[in-house]
Amino acid sequence: MTRRGILAVDEGSTGTRATVVGEDGVCGPSFYTAVDVVHPESSRVEQDAAQLLERTVDVARQAIAWAGENGVAIAGMSVCTQRATAILWDRETGRPLAPAVVWQDSRYADELAKLAPEWDPVLWARTGRPVGTRAPFLWAARQLDQLDVPADRVLFGSVDTWLVWHLSGRTRYVMSATNAVAFGGYRLREHAWDQEWLAALGFPASLAPPPVDDDGDFGYTDPKLLGIEVPIAAVMGDQHASLIALGALTPGQGTCVHGTGTFVGALAGDEPPDGLGEVDGVLCLVGWRSAGHSRFSLEAYTSTTGSALRWLTEDLGLFRSAAEISELAAAQPRSTSTWFVPTLAGLRTPVQRPGARGLLTGLSLATTRDAVARAVLDGIAHAVSDTVDALRTTMNRPVTRLRAGGGLAASDVLLQSQADFAGVEIERAADSATASLRGAAYLAGVRLGVWPSLVEAVAHQGKGEVFEPRLPEDERRELRDRWQDVLAVSLS
Repeated sequence: MTRRGILAVDEGSTGTRATVVGEDGVCGPSFYTAVDVVHPESSRVEQDAAQLLERTVDVARQAIAWAGENGVAIAGMSVCTQRATAILWDRETGRPLAPAVVWQDSRYADELAKLAPEWDPVLWARTGRPVGTRAPFLWAARQLDQLDVPADRVLFGSVDTWLVWHLSGRTRYVMSATNAVAFGGYRLREHAWDQEWLAALGFPASLAPPPVDDDGDFGYTDPKLLGIEVPIAAVMGDQHASLIALGALTPGQGTCVHGTGTFVGALAGDEPPDGLGEVDGVLCLVGWRSAGHSRFSLEAYTSTTGSALRWLTEDLGLFRSAAEISELAAAQPRSTSTWFVPTLAGLRTPVQRPGARGLLTGLSLATTRDAVARAVLDGIAHAVSDTVDALRTTMNRPVTRLRAGGGLAASDVLLQSQADFAGVEIERAADSATASLRGAAYLAGVRLGVWPSLVEAVAHQGKGEVFEPRLPEDERRELRDRWQDVLAVSLS
C-alpha cells in the first residue's frame, strides 16, 4: 500500500539535508551535502547563494528518488533554513548579485552600536529584539548603491525567500514569519515590516519581501527542478521547526538544542511577554504562525558550549574527546571549589558582555583531570541554566519541561546538572538529530491533512530518558548563588 510523506529540506549554515517524513512521523534516510562558508575578513562571513540552491535541489532529488523506490507518495514539501542570512539576486537571470551574507557576519557591528541608544527601546517594544550586531537591511542598502543592475530587477530576501522563489518556478516572492522575525525589523503584533527602521537603515521598504504564515502560500514545486509538482506547504526557520518537533506546544514547555553553542527556547503564548528587554540576550520570536495567528516564543543563546569541549580536546589536547570528558566527570562528585566559566567568546545572558573571557579557577596541586572535567560540564550547565532563568523571568511563568537534543545531550552528567541547576525536568529527545526536518514537515503535513494536528504529529516520536532535579531547593540556590559570584569574577 502506498504511504504518504512530506519531502523535508533543511538548508543549514554548513550543510543541506533532505529526507521524507512518513505518516508515522518517522524520517526515511537523510541525504546530506556540505555547503561552503567563506571568511574574507574576521568580521565577514559569506556563502554562495547559487551553491545553496544547487545543493538543496541535489539532496531533495535524492530523497524523492528514495520515496519512489519505497512506495512513498510525496504529498507536499517543507523547507527549514538557517536564519538571517541575506541574499540579493537578479529577477531576470535568477543569479546572485553578491555573496550571501551569513547570520554570523558582524561587519556593521560598530555602526549599529551607534544606533542602539536611540533605537533599542523602540525595537524591543515593536520587534522583540534590540539593534544587535547584524542588519541584513543595512547590508542590502549599501549593496544597492554599487549594483550595475536596474532597480526593478533586484530581489532581496533570506535563504527561504531565495529557495522558494526558485523552487516555485519563480512564482512566489515571500518570507516566512519565523525567518522574518530573525531578520530584524519585523513587527511582532502587526506581522509587517517596521517602515521607520528600514528607512533609518536606508533600505527601500518596497524591496522587502512580504511576510507570510509559516504554512502559507508558497506555491508548488517546479517539476523542471525536482521532477514533481507538489505544494510547498510549510517554510520555517530551523530553531522554530525544532521547537515544534521537540514538543514545545504549550506555554512554558521548551527546548534545549546543544551544538557549537546552545539555544534554549520556550513557547510564551499568544501575545509577546511584557518583560522584553529586561534581561540581556532574551529575544521574542514568532514560534510559528499559522492561519493568521502567531504563537510567540522566547529564545536565548549560550555561545560557547560544544565549542568549549572542542577547544579543550582539539586545540589544547587536555582530553581525547567530549565522551571522555563526560566519562571522567561521571566519576567525580560535584565541587564547590573548582569552577569553569565557558565565556570563551563573550557573554550574552544574563548580561551582554562581548569582551568577557573564560575562567578556570579554584585549582590546587590536588586538582585532578576528573575534577576539571566535572567543573567543565557543571560550568556549561550553569551557563545554560542562566538562559533558562532568563526565559522564566521574561515570560513571568515557569518553564515546565525542556526536551534536549544535539551533540552534548549525549552526556548524562551534563543533563543531570542542567536539571539540578535549572530546577526543571529535562528529557533527552529520542531523535533530536532530525528535529528541524520533522518540525517543518509536521506543520506542512497538518496543513495537507497528513496529520490532524501538531499534537498528534509530535505524539509519534518515542519518549526519551528523563532527568529529574535531585538537589533540594536550598542546595540548588546556594550553588546558583556561588556560580553568580564566580561569573562576576570572570566579568571583572
